[in-house]
Amino acid sequence: MPATADHPLGHFLRAVRERLQPQDVGLAAGLRRRTPGLRREEAAGLCGISPTWYTWIEQGRAQALSAPTLVAIADGLRLSRAERHYLFQLAARADPRPDAPDADPHELAPLLAAMQCPAYLLDRHWDIVQSNDAARRLFAGWLDQPAAQGHNLLRFVFLDERAPRWIVDWPERARRLVAEFRADSAAQRHDPVHWMLVEELNKGSGEFRRLWAAQEVLDREGGLRRFHGTDGERSYRQFTLQVAKHPQLKLVTLVEQAG
Repeated sequence: MPATADHPLGHFLRAVRERLQPQDVGLAAGLRRRTPGLRREEAAGLCGISPTWYTWIEQGRAQALSAPTLVAIADGLRLSRAERHYLFQLAARADPRPDAPDADPHELAPLLAAMQCPAYLLDRHWDIVQSNDAARRLFAGWLDQPAAQGHNLLRFVFLDERAPRWIVDWPERARRLVAEFRADSAAQRHDPVHWMLVEELNKGSGEFRRLWAAQEVLDREGGLRRFHGTDGERSYRQFTLQVAKHPQLKLVTLVEQAG
């Protein structure tokens, strides 16, 4: 049974196999090849699975492929990061090691500098790794000052006594923040830095400990954000954007609202 539109994963793997040349993967080309690229048994050998099993996968006869099998295929066929992500999407599986490289936030500094509204970059641990002048003015006294552990949004909200005074409706914002962080950090369940941060917050803040134990999960939606300042209350509309080629960074912008 050939791979068709009904079996997009098999169709994709066959196309990848036929693009690969033996010399690309350290194999001898041989004298005669009736088909382009690698033979199925060669691809199976590279992936560490049996030729029969690999053939069934290409033909769409293998159901519910496991994550370890997909990892072996991605590694064996030398898939790029984009191809690997596509493979796991086709199989409806979570990649146990997505291999997303750490982004250099300095590459995005010109973008933030060009923005007139407050803007900052969050990494996967919700550290603010880059901010513009408008953001540092808005959060003067915190974001414009050096911090030994860096400027982490969760540490500020739960461990800095100024946060409840600055953030309008702090209890609700704190509740949503923890639920959003839980949703955002599910892929970090094996990340020791993530758990060190959670442990620190649990020990330092009874409110964080209560909210984290509640197991609430919410999408990061943006919306209205209000802050108390020396010149009164100011309102902003928050937008959170994913940056292309920087999957572990979020660009957060705050657009001031009139009135």
